Amino acid sequence: MSNTDIVRAFIGHWESKNVDAIIDAFTDDPFYHNIPMDPLTSKDAIRKFIEPFIEPVTEVRWEVLCIAENSDGAVLTERVDTFLFGDKTVSLPVMGTFELVGGKISKWRDYFDMADFERQVAALQA
Repeated sequence: MSNTDIVRAFIGHWESKNVDAIIDAFTDDPFYHNIPMDPLTSKDAIRKFIEPFIEPVTEVRWEVLCIAENSDGAVLTERVDTFLFGDKTVSLPVMGTFELVGGKISKWRDYFDMADFERQVAALQA
């Protein structure tokens, strides 16, 4: 299985809201950074971040616009990540980078517009 295939499977875990599979996709010493937030550097920290976010989500869709793997095995994704909260939606353009070791994600960085995210989350609560 290529690293691109592993990242596509990881996206599938998000879309099925399978937190255990998401966490299992990481190495034991992961680095997860939603830029500009602080990085998370343990599986436990990642779980504590993901679970409360994904719990109220009724559906997750990540549309992969472009995906590429370089000769070192790093995978770059251009995506639109959509999270449905009942009849309300948060949808963000995202650029993500994944570095893998031994078939697991060791480093994941996502770049997105935090102000756009905050505006959409505020609209959910209105």
